[in-house]
Amino acid sequence: MKQLDSVTGAIVENVDNTIRRIEIIAAYQLGQAKNTLTHVYWSATNPKNICFVEYKHKVFRAKVVKLEAHTKAAKVGCLQYILICLHISNVFRIFVLMNEQVTDISQVFNRLTSEMASMREVMDAMHTENVNLRRTVEKLRAENRTLRKQLEKYEGPKKNSNNSSTPPSKEPMKDEALRRTKSLRRKSGLKPGGQPGHEGHLKKLVAVPDVIEECESDFCRECGRDLSDVEKELDYVSQVVDLPTMVPVVTEYRHYKKVCSCGCCNKSYTPRKRGNQIVFGRNIRAIVTYLNVVQCVPYERLASLMAEIFSVHMSQGTIRNIVQEAMRKSKPAISLLEQMLKKSTVVGFDESGCYNNKKLNWAWIAQTAYITLCFRATGRSSKVLEDKFGESLKNMVAVTDRHSAYFVLNFLDHQVCLAHLLRELEYLTELDPKQNWSKDVADLLRKAIHERNEHPTDVIEKKTWLEKLDTLLQVNLLHLKDHFERMRKGLFKCRDYIFNFLENPRIPSDNNASERGIRKLKIKQKISGTFRSDSGADAFFAIHSISDTAWKNHQSQLNAISTILSL
Repeated sequence: MKQLDSVTGAIVENVDNTIRRIEIIAAYQLGQAKNTLTHVYWSATNPKNICFVEYKHKVFRAKVVKLEAHTKAAKVGCLQYILICLHISNVFRIFVLMNEQVTDISQVFNRLTSEMASMREVMDAMHTENVNLRRTVEKLRAENRTLRKQLEKYEGPKKNSNNSSTPPSKEPMKDEALRRTKSLRRKSGLKPGGQPGHEGHLKKLVAVPDVIEECESDFCRECGRDLSDVEKELDYVSQVVDLPTMVPVVTEYRHYKKVCSCGCCNKSYTPRKRGNQIVFGRNIRAIVTYLNVVQCVPYERLASLMAEIFSVHMSQGTIRNIVQEAMRKSKPAISLLEQMLKKSTVVGFDESGCYNNKKLNWAWIAQTAYITLCFRATGRSSKVLEDKFGESLKNMVAVTDRHSAYFVLNFLDHQVCLAHLLRELEYLTELDPKQNWSKDVADLLRKAIHERNEHPTDVIEKKTWLEKLDTLLQVNLLHLKDHFERMRKGLFKCRDYIFNFLENPRIPSDNNASERGIRKLKIKQKISGTFRSDSGADAFFAIHSISDTAWKNHQSQLNAISTILSL
C-alpha cells in the first residue's frame, strides 16, 4: 500500500447503511493529525477510484470521487487543514473542521446519524407537503377547466332566436332589437314596401249603406241668400264605418203550461234547472271564449272588458264556467281531428314546456296544412306519441327538429327542420367568422330551399345534394372549437333526413308551422304566467285546436267557437 500524503479528494463511504454518501476531502498536517486521520492509502493493484483510510489503527475502504493534486502540498509534503464534508442527496452539506483532534470517531458518526434522522424527518415533512401541494394543484386545475367552460358562453356570441332555439320571450331587449333588423333571409336588393307596378288596394264603398245622411248648404256663405229652393247636385260620396253603442239585448222567455181536460199538464219547454234564472246567450259565450283563448285575455281583464265595452257584467268564475262548457262540447270535434291526423301522410310535431299548477308539463302539437291538434302530457318522451297515435305513426312522414325522442319512433320517413339547422349554423359563423365551413353548409341548405321554391311541384333528385353535403361532412374540423365537431357529427346522424323535401313536394323544408301553432301557448303563459288546474290547461288546448284549424281553412275562429257552443 502506498501512502498518499499530498492527496486532496472527495471520498464516499457507506457505514452500517446509515450514511448515504460521505465526501471526505483530506488535507492534513502530518504532525498534528496523526491521532485523528492518520493515513490515506492507495492501492496500485485496485482500480484507481478505490482507496483506504486509516483511523485509529482501523482501515476503512472508500470510493474516491475526486482526486486533486495540490502544488504547494507537493513541495512541502503535507497540507494545512483537514475537512470532512457530509453530502446527502445533493441537498444538505455539513462541513466539520478537523484541525482539532477527534478522540472518538463513533461520536462523530452518532452525531451525523442523528443529523441524518433529523434531515429525514424534514424530508418526510417536505414530501407530505409536496403531495398536498400536488393535490391542491390538481384541484385548482380541475376548477380552472370548469370555470373556462363556464366562461365560454360569455366569450362567444350570445344565443338568441336568430342563431339558436332560444325562444324570443327569453331574449334581452338588445338582442330583440337586433333580431328585428336581422333575418336569416338574404337581402333581395329591393326597397321595402310596394314595388313599382304593384296595384294598390283601398277599402271599397258599401253599395247599400245602413244609414244615409244628406249634407247640403242652406245659406250662401258669401251673400247669405236662402238656398232651399236651389236644385242640389251630388259632388262626392264618403262613408264612415262605426260601431253602435254596445248594449246587451235582454230577451225574456215566459213559459206557460196548459192542463188538458184529461188532467195532463202540457209544457213546451224543458224543466227549469236549479240556479240563477238569468243565463248568457251563445254570442256572449262565444265572445268570452274567443277573447280568453284566441286573444289570450286573462279572466280579470276579460271581466273588465266585457263590462266596459259591452255593458255585460260577469264574474271570473262565470268566465271559467263558459270556457269549461266550450271544452266539454268540443270533445266530438277533437276526436274527429285525431282521426283525420291518423290518416295524414305528412305530419309536423313539436313540444314545449308548459307550467301547470306550478309543475312542469309538456304541450304537444301535431299538425298538417289543414289540421291542428294540441294536447298536454307529463313528459316529452316518444311514449307520448305512441300512446296518442299508435300504429298510425308508421304511415306518417314526420317533420320535426332533432329531438332524440322522434328518431326512436317507427315513422315511415323523416324530415329535419332546416330552419333549426340554419340558426345553429348562424351561431357557428358568429363564433368564428374566419372559417368557411358553416357558411358553406348554410349556403347548400339555402340553395336546396330555393330550388324547391322555384319548382314547388317537381320531384327533385336529392342524390347530388347529398354528395355535396358528404363532401362538407368529410372536412377535418378538429382545429376549430368543439361546437363545429358536434355540429358535424349531428348532421352526419341526420344526413338521410335533410333533403327528403326535394323528392316529395308535400313535405315542407322546415317545421315552422308547428312552432307557430304552439306559440299561442307561450303568449298565453307570457300574459297569465301559468295554468292553475289541469282542466284549465286542457280547455285551452282543445279550443285552440279548433280555432287554429278554422284559421287554416280560412274560416272565422269566432264562428267556429260559436258553432261548438250551439251543440
